[in-house]
Amino acid sequence: MERLRTMMAARSSVEEDTPEDPAAGSRPPARRPARSLPVLAGALAAGWVLPAALISLGLGILVLPLLVLAVASLLRIGGVLLDRLVAAALVVAGGVLVLGLLFSLWPWGIDPIPTSGGLFTVVVLTGWLGRRVPRLPLRFRPSDLMVVGTTYVMWHYLYKPLIGKGPGWRLEFLTTAEDRLNHFSYFVGIQHVGGYNFLHQEAAKAYMMSPSEAVYPQGTHFLLAWVDSLVRSAADLGAPLDTMNRYLLYVLAAYALLGTALVWAARWIGGPRLRGWRTAAVCGTVAALVFSSNYTDLVIHGFDSTVVGLLMVALLAAFMVRPAMGTVEFLLVAALGLITVTYVYNLFGAVAGLAVVGALVVHRRRFRRAHWLRYALAAAVALGVAGLPSLVSVLSKLDVASTSNLGGPSVGADRAIMIGGLLLGALAALSPSLRRTATGQALFVVVLATGVAVGGFAWWQIRTIGQLSYYFEKLAGTGIVIALISIGAVGPLLRTVSPARVPVLRRRISDAVLSVLAVATALSLFAGVQWGMDSFKGMPSVWRNNPLMAWSRGDAWSDIGPREGATVMGDLDGIRGPMMVLYSNDDYKNLKSTWLAALLRSRGGDMLPLYETHWVNIGAAERAEPEHRAAMEHVRKAAERLGEPMTVVVADQATGDRMRRELVGFQPQITVVVKPGNNWVHPWERSFPGV
Repeated sequence: MERLRTMMAARSSVEEDTPEDPAAGSRPPARRPARSLPVLAGALAAGWVLPAALISLGLGILVLPLLVLAVASLLRIGGVLLDRLVAAALVVAGGVLVLGLLFSLWPWGIDPIPTSGGLFTVVVLTGWLGRRVPRLPLRFRPSDLMVVGTTYVMWHYLYKPLIGKGPGWRLEFLTTAEDRLNHFSYFVGIQHVGGYNFLHQEAAKAYMMSPSEAVYPQGTHFLLAWVDSLVRSAADLGAPLDTMNRYLLYVLAAYALLGTALVWAARWIGGPRLRGWRTAAVCGTVAALVFSSNYTDLVIHGFDSTVVGLLMVALLAAFMVRPAMGTVEFLLVAALGLITVTYVYNLFGAVAGLAVVGALVVHRRRFRRAHWLRYALAAAVALGVAGLPSLVSVLSKLDVASTSNLGGPSVGADRAIMIGGLLLGALAALSPSLRRTATGQALFVVVLATGVAVGGFAWWQIRTIGQLSYYFEKLAGTGIVIALISIGAVGPLLRTVSPARVPVLRRRISDAVLSVLAVATALSLFAGVQWGMDSFKGMPSVWRNNPLMAWSRGDAWSDIGPREGATVMGDLDGIRGPMMVLYSNDDYKNLKSTWLAALLRSRGGDMLPLYETHWVNIGAAERAEPEHRAAMEHVRKAAERLGEPMTVVVADQATGDRMRRELVGFQPQITVVVKPGNNWVHPWERSFPGV
């Protein structure tokens, strides 16, 4: 009897994993609809008229879900609506980045109407040429609530410290790190030049520190810039302060989606055999590890591209391990997923590339030998497009060897989770029930590839600089991602035997109770949730002390935010030229204040010479002669590198008077403006009452 149940479960697994596309070869080919020119014309017209109408009405953001639904209706991936939507979202992201090369060169830039119309045109033509009838699976799984619930919990805690705060005060959460200011400059640069910065390098230099316009991966910023054009239903940026607030919300949403993607990917890898309380155990465990992770510090440190890059790695790896889709979809997801990862964060392309190649080898029987030339051509095109931005970086000013060993503040990957999770994934892949399946073999290949990539990079850094540094911790993040989603393969190994002849209602109630207990157990064990019980000796609980909770309490505010009285307004005293802001005797705070002032006036390009502020530790109070003299040398050097008149804003009257005396006759001219700190009032209180 048990053997019969096992055979039936296996059959159910095969049936659910079988894609609906006849190209998969598991079903006889169905009669395909004829290509109708009137239908094509109507669909093309709708693909332009509908988004244009929504954008004209100020509802451009609705274009995004419509586009995802349109793509999902043509894909044949999985059999559950949520799974189909996730796949469509990855395809849309890749499509936007690829067509972004065209958008960067045509005269309309990233204007929402022509870009939306162009994207819908590609979708319509693809469906028409492939004779695909739009169809969505209206099937749901109870665990969909856990996946969507992860988004809600993440967003609740991420957005909580912003509630009730006006635009000015919210900047203290945007300016938590210098990296965030850099990312924002890439984001606005793309909107100003109308496309990828690396395709408009001279124009982009006005908005960011060179050579960032050529060497830094810009996929994250392009995606967010395009989404922002839909949110605003316009191509112009609007007020810089409002733009900064929108960008902060996009970053928080991206991190919430990263947590969601990890939970979903674990469930997807578990496959149709992952059901009932075992699904709750897997999803609850991954969610608990995400909630308690130190990776909320990625948001605090301003590692915005890292967040989006890890999100894309999770989705791509999941589909490579278990490609429950037709051959066409498999190749499409592999190509666009790889392009998305490399455009967003090219360092992660090492893991993504190995995972894609390994998955293609494992699933090679899906491909027809007669079409090998077609497959090879498609692979060559995909690799060429994926490598284009990296090639531009290398051919410009990027020294790969030295850059890969740079130091800097980093968010360390939890070694226990990474190593333990990868070993657990390998153990599951090699278990008797999985090792003979393509899914098990692909999982083992992806885990092995991740270990080789991360371990190889660690060996390189130790060999060259004798330690692990900044970029190792970034790459190790992919190890965390693969470790967490591999937990999905463990779920089906948890055997469960239902008592014979148990009524359906009673069985479902029992399963629901077990699911609740499984989630509660996971949250207690892995996230430190104590369910109201007092901590030992009055110490705060582990849950209260994790970075996500600290962020939600507002503990991660910036050291140059309004609480320190160092935030500057965009048109401070009408200054339009280069401006150095010295509101502190801490040089790094002065650097970030200067950076913020430049961004609020769309002059990010000034920061290349103004980076001298990093060594200017005067402005808030008088300093001893040696420190003052050394700081003034950097002030003069910044002006000389600018080659034009500059304004310096200080908070201390005595320091300002002293600087004026010392700068008499200096060229280029330096004007010193004093803004006494004891009279400081938040600059947006006049424009935004109640901030």
